[in-house]
Amino acid sequence: MPVRHQVAFVLFAVLLFPALILAQPNPRDARGCKDPDLFPKRMPGYRLNNCEDKAFDSFTFRTKLGKPPDTAIEGRHLALVYYWDTGQNNTTQLAVMRNYENAIKSAGGAIVVIDPQSYVTGKFLQDGKEIWVGVSGYPGAARIYLHIVEKKSMDQQVVADAAAFQNDLQKTGHAAVYGILFDTNKATLKPESAPAIQEVARLLTGNPALKLLVVGHTDSVGVLEQNMVLSMQRAESVVKELTANHGIAAGRLKPLGCGPAAPVASNKSEEGRAKNRRVELVEQ
Repeated sequence: MPVRHQVAFVLFAVLLFPALILAQPNPRDARGCKDPDLFPKRMPGYRLNNCEDKAFDSFTFRTKLGKPPDTAIEGRHLALVYYWDTGQNNTTQLAVMRNYENAIKSAGGAIVVIDPQSYVTGKFLQDGKEIWVGVSGYPGAARIYLHIVEKKSMDQQVVADAAAFQNDLQKTGHAAVYGILFDTNKATLKPESAPAIQEVARLLTGNPALKLLVVGHTDSVGVLEQNMVLSMQRAESVVKELTANHGIAAGRLKPLGCGPAAPVASNKSEEGRAKNRRVELVEQ
């Protein structure tokens, strides 16, 4: 291709699909709103009309062409809405989707699904983090909706106390403990498990005659036999922690592994799997 034709083609491409990096923040942006770190510059002509940054939330992304949103991702959720600012808007929906498609790829992400006239979903793996991006427009290119979710499990901030465990044991003969956490596919207790372990120790100290089965449970992800072994190892880790560091007599505790055999929720969702990954106390 002759040089002059190459130059003309590049200029045409820039005009048709203006790069996200060309635009600067708009002084008419909503107070406190700014472009996300993942896409620090926006398409020209838009202002940020609204933004929300939630430490833990859920957003359902599209992952199949022509299908409604079907994949809920939980974690830090950044939601931004861009409005066309002033004057005639010559930007097309196609231009918006292609821009974000290219921006996702340039930033090292992969395209999950794209409808060039409606939406694009992208996914990143950065520093061990899974980040999802969803972009859509309405109506046409008058507005751009951008959702970014950094996937993560909710930090367990509320832990049932010894009194709650005792109440559950008296009513049902067992008590679920959700504050006991482990590294993925391991039986190593995480440091943030300390408050829950302390409450179990308080329960046992306050009831000297109480003997417990400490039962490990997993979700259904992975091989059944491995989950059975893992759940037993996790139960053993809890018993070891209680006897070695909290003065509980070993004869009062017996570890048991149930694997995925006793779910309390469906394993088809991440929320359900999180509920199934637990330690239970069962009165002997």
